[in-house]
Amino acid sequence: MNRPQHILICGERGAGKSTLINRLLVHNRRPVFGFITKKMPPDQNGECKVYIHPANSASLQYTHENLAGVCKNGKIITVNIEVFNTVGMKLLQAPTGGLLLMDELGFMESKASDFCSGVLAALDGDVPVLAAVKNKETAFLKAVREHKNVELHYVTTQNRDMLYRKLLSKVMGM
Repeated sequence: MNRPQHILICGERGAGKSTLINRLLVHNRRPVFGFITKKMPPDQNGECKVYIHPANSASLQYTHENLAGVCKNGKIITVNIEVFNTVGMKLLQAPTGGLLLMDELGFMESKASDFCSGVLAALDGDVPVLAAVKNKETAFLKAVREHKNVELHYVTTQNRDMLYRKLLSKVMGM
């Protein structure tokens, strides 16, 4: 059986990983499953909360149940490993015929072993994956980027339009 060629978009912060994925998803023909993460603006203490949400949800909820972690001044203060290992694991389930969106994979979840195993299992699987991956060096992110079933693309502000045109037919064919 041929494995799908999963598409991973990697790049620096602000390069347009999520924007590129959202542009590509407009042309996707499959139901979308998976997750998106949202980093909130700093609160009065300078802390930025990061939440994990279902990719196919019409409205986003910001509760303790989906609070993945907290950052301050670009540094991680807390990571809710249990949120990744429970909520995150549920969101990694996508039926045949679907598209698994992971926006985005980063360093916060690197110690959530169940979640990390679930991501790698999804990359071993038959459901196509479209993912944004932080350009950071952790063992987990390295394993994701080097997985045998992925096609890795680096996006920059200079190449994102060209990359969109290059990936459009691949996403439409997934």
